[in-house]
Amino acid sequence: MADRKSSSSGGVSSRLTVRKKEKAENEAKKEEKTPKEGEKAEANGASMPAENGEAAASNGATANGDNAEKPEPMELPPFEIITGDRMDPFFYRFQFKNVEYSSGRNKTFLCYLVDQGPGASGLLRGVIEDEHATGHAEEAFFQQILPDYDPALKYTITWYMSSSPCAACAAKLAEILKARKSVRLSIFSARLFEWEEPEIQAGLKALAAAGCKLRMMKPLDFTYTWDTFVENDEQTFTLWEDCQENYEYYQDKLTDILQ
Repeated sequence: MADRKSSSSGGVSSRLTVRKKEKAENEAKKEEKTPKEGEKAEANGASMPAENGEAAASNGATANGDNAEKPEPMELPPFEIITGDRMDPFFYRFQFKNVEYSSGRNKTFLCYLVDQGPGASGLLRGVIEDEHATGHAEEAFFQQILPDYDPALKYTITWYMSSSPCAACAAKLAEILKARKSVRLSIFSARLFEWEEPEIQAGLKALAAAGCKLRMMKPLDFTYTWDTFVENDEQTFTLWEDCQENYEYYQDKLTDILQ
């Protein structure tokens, strides 16, 4: 669930600092695009003008009585759920940054650990990435990573997410937890997704009532996920200046919601 909204109360000092840092980052990104962003820009920049030009030509031909065949519209392939062991360090630093304003963070990254208890084949660990086209990362986890449920096993699942679940995903997760009594799920999120919306708050409450542990990511969690889930080339992770302050801000909001 990529964040789209900002909050309007509390943490004024934190929000001002965050706005300045976000503005600086956005300006920097205008100068230097990531490879993935560059590909998207190239696709949009190259194809759209051509399509518009062809459409104009086609309209002109029709107006003049020409029966020229209209060009087929170009369709970009849909984004798919991506799974793997580790994620790119650039995306981690950007997508997991616990800022309040999150322009451009249009994905959800879910880092998971699964302990299936005695008799299982070992600890499962990996990363799921989505872009909200085919499904969300939370749903994909139970479809692709843990599709089969064995009631004889005791599942301890930990997620570290770039953003907390949306209302729809929270409802689905609550249903899963109610149906699968031996599943224990903990979700640690870098940011709260649209936390001011009543349906989001209701979803988080329902999720907590179903037995899910909800908490914001602490500074130590960012260091841990960097070491465990990122292709870091053994580089030491440096926390951003307001990491602790932003964690406290979000944790206060989550605590208020769950009361």
